[in-house]
Amino acid sequence: MTTTLPGRTTVPAGAPLALHPDRLLPADPGVRGLARQLYDEVRDLPIVSPHGHVPAQLLLDDEPFTDPTSLLLQPDHYVTRLLHASGVPLEDLGVGRGPLPEAQARAAWRLLCRHWSVFRGTPVRLWFDAELHDIFGVRTRPSEDTADELYDVVAARLADPDLRPRALLRRFRIDVLATTDDPCDDLAAHRALREQPDVTTRVVPTFRPDAYLEAGRPGWAAQVDRLGRAADTDASSYDGFVAALESRRRHFVEHGAVSSDHSHLDIGTEPMDPADARRVHALALRGEATPSETLAYRRHLLLEMARMACDDGLVMTLHPGSLRGHHDPTTRRFGADTGHDIPVTAEYTRALRPLLERYGTHAGFHLVLFTLDATVFSRELAPLAGFYPSVFVGAPWWFLDNPSDIRGFQHAVTETAGFSRLSGFIDDTRAFCSIPARHDMSRRLDAGFLAGLVAEHRLDLDEALETVRGLSVDQPRRVFKL
Repeated sequence: MTTTLPGRTTVPAGAPLALHPDRLLPADPGVRGLARQLYDEVRDLPIVSPHGHVPAQLLLDDEPFTDPTSLLLQPDHYVTRLLHASGVPLEDLGVGRGPLPEAQARAAWRLLCRHWSVFRGTPVRLWFDAELHDIFGVRTRPSEDTADELYDVVAARLADPDLRPRALLRRFRIDVLATTDDPCDDLAAHRALREQPDVTTRVVPTFRPDAYLEAGRPGWAAQVDRLGRAADTDASSYDGFVAALESRRRHFVEHGAVSSDHSHLDIGTEPMDPADARRVHALALRGEATPSETLAYRRHLLLEMARMACDDGLVMTLHPGSLRGHHDPTTRRFGADTGHDIPVTAEYTRALRPLLERYGTHAGFHLVLFTLDATVFSRELAPLAGFYPSVFVGAPWWFLDNPSDIRGFQHAVTETAGFSRLSGFIDDTRAFCSIPARHDMSRRLDAGFLAGLVAEHRLDLDEALETVRGLSVDQPRRVFKL
């Protein structure tokens, strides 16, 4: 079977899958030569991943991955959301379920391969090509005709010991890997991992208290009770609740955590009078607080998180601007993080002023600002990072972690704040096997950007070499206190 492209050529089914060595590097031959030199400097450096969602339990259990679908398709909402947009029901992909029976897993894989063309031009295609090629040895492009063959190739490889989770940690050269964890987690998996002699990667938890700060959400009272029990503290009062949060943060620090992560619709940080905070806390526990009261309470609690960070040293990262669960019927049926969280416009300058006036110059406080609104990189984030010693600009993430937006970010931020105020790359992924592909993409784009500065005689080559190494490893270590 062949496919004819109008007026052009014929591409046989089973077309080869190959990775061009110069992918993502500048098209200009002279600049590309410089970019190659810079990329060669960092291509084999270890990976530092200070923000991600691979669970520690996966690494502790170290069980073989069951099938290609549960590893590469089901957990990756980058993939499932585009398939859903193309008319593929999420239930047919196994979204929200554990590993599927073999027949269903194979059927879901066929759907992926049948719709492979929808990923053209997306970073998902870059990552997926690299995963298939570099990890599983696939040399045939996915298509409806090659689906079963590719499924069998990947499934056979998954039986090899060198494809188990801990072996992949070593193969990927992951030096540091951060997980994302509920404040009530006892972190037993992290403790046990540190005792495994074959785990040389530093796996650190991350304190993620979002659900406990949103007093207007259903079930918040139960969350408060759970937090109090985990901290062995009565959290039914505002003061007890704050003490419980402080206690759980200390627990995380004792287990190696270096940061807290916060993802709310906005990042307002206006303080409340303590008496007012106590009143709203009590109302919210009874389900009687108004939406405006719970919003003000969350903004106050976010300010409290910054105060605690100055005390316990956790880096504070903010990932605002996503309207979670945009399609409520999908949330009810499949749960959260199933591909329909949608960005909104963001505002930082006024929202963070109360926080930064109090803590922006506090020695040792680090605040990393991420965004889903590319318009604020040069207008708000770079100017903030260009004044406050605590503020760093987080790398483009989620909907912005694509080549064009990363290139725009590089220009927008560095000309105001320079390179020293950047966070370094974060992969922010649940898809374990995509981690090296994502970091490789970032290193190629950094090399290309810096090569352009050298070609324009804005940097000397030795400065570019030092900078590209710093962005890959040194900068995330410094910013996240690693």
